[in-house]
Amino acid sequence: MIRLRPLPLAALSFAMLLPATSPTASALTATTTFGVSANVIKACVVSATSVAFGTYNPVGAAAANATGTLTVSCTATTSYTTGLSAGTGTGASVTARKMTGGTASNLLAYGLYQDSAHTVNWGNTPGTDTPAAVVGTGLPQTATVYGQIAAGTVGAIDNYTDTITVTVTY
Repeated sequence: MIRLRPLPLAALSFAMLLPATSPTASALTATTTFGVSANVIKACVVSATSVAFGTYNPVGAAAANATGTLTVSCTATTSYTTGLSAGTGTGASVTARKMTGGTASNLLAYGLYQDSAHTVNWGNTPGTDTPAAVVGTGLPQTATVYGQIAAGTVGAIDNYTDTITVTVTY
């Protein structure tokens, strides 16, 4: 009777590593190409921080100043301008903005400016009362909004707010 001996595990593992084809076989290949494309569009996104004046003393001799920041990201080489609306206060315009108190008849005048000296109004008409056009880089670009309640501006005791819409034209 013939008796078979089991192969050691190491010998089986080595046998599995041997190539299944003969050493004289050569590999064949086939190739092709394919295109890759994309269409980059003009696009912009904008965000803003609030202009918060804090406590204002209408009988004080000093103006109240505050700043906010606009952050605009536009596709590289896209030219854009940023405009600020008149706000939601009754009778407001871009040159005479008005915050409204908890009592709707209470209004507090203020201005939004392009410069820290508060001399260049920031409006909403590109080429007229908005900052000069900026060319997008694809990265966030910031602009400071300078707010001021002029010294001696009359206002009743109240908490005042307004909402400004930022418009990016590109």
